Amino acid sequence: MNGIADSEVADSEIPDREQAGGNYDKGDNMAGLSDRVETRITPTIESMGYDIVRVQITGSEHLLLQVMVERHDLAQLDVEDCASVSRAISALLDVDDPIDAAYTLEVSSPGLDRPLVRPQDFERFAGYEAKVEAERLIGGRKNFRGRLIGLEQDVVKIAVDNTVMEVPFVDIKRAKLVLTDELIARAEGH
Repeated sequence: MNGIADSEVADSEIPDREQAGGNYDKGDNMAGLSDRVETRITPTIESMGYDIVRVQITGSEHLLLQVMVERHDLAQLDVEDCASVSRAISALLDVDDPIDAAYTLEVSSPGLDRPLVRPQDFERFAGYEAKVEAERLIGGRKNFRGRLIGLEQDVVKIAVDNTVMEVPFVDIKRAKLVLTDELIARAEGH
């Protein structure tokens, strides 16, 4: 493999950047690198029946490539799903790997308190409690916790303390669902 220590081999030693020949400095754009990986793997993963929720590269001494996926049919992701996706990603990145250092590949489901990263996520989970962090001040604040109303014309609407706040999608730094009894009941099919 080209720098991949697959998550199925959890005890393998991963060399640090210098040993691996990587050149990642603090100023490097990990988001841009994550985007390149996502662009490379998306067609194959989608053809397998999965959607990519998020691709993220973290770490400094030991890089971690995290890929969150969900099934097209929205059925629960199981270990075999993750293993299949992991094998496909490993094969793809063996051929064309934009990461020039050793890293661990981790494939997982987004979980109940999932990140909200795509515009459709804000529509799909309307009615549930969420946390949204903006890049800039909006209405005097950057952090919002409340009930998602949805997305209208690229603006996320969230009810916070009986006030509807509007956060442009492009200004969202990060967002995620809050684990509540209501969300758990949905997952259990109640």
